Amino acid sequence: QVQLVESGGGLAQAGDSLRLSCVSSGRTFSTYRVGWFRQAPGKEREFVSFVSAITRNGYSTYYSDSVKGRFTISRDNAKNTVYLQMNNLKPEDTAVYYCAATRNYTTGYSMREYNYWGQGTQVTVSS
Repeated sequence: QVQLVESGGGLAQAGDSLRLSCVSSGRTFSTYRVGWFRQAPGKEREFVSFVSAITRNGYSTYYSDSVKGRFTISRDNAKNTVYLQMNNLKPEDTAVYYCAATRNYTTGYSMREYNYWGQGTQVTVSS
């Protein structure tokens, strides 16, 4: 069983930065693909980014077009933590951000592929 806890959300102004953290209680967290999704009011939950499981070559990262170049996902195996560094925030980034984990190594972009979810953290960006 994997438990995920997000933190780091809050209020920001356009152009500011925030760093979200997703901490896991699992001892094999490095073997999980971890994704970030977000859900704005009245909208469906959407993919933001995911980081692959750790291999001997490190890990790979993937982003939605809407955040590519502004957000950076990374993971620290020693701390069982995945980070989402969000730079140059825009009002349209306002949403509840969720991290999720899976050992289902398919596309990585679909919510349905992820088995474990955190409770979410609110990010609000004002113009």
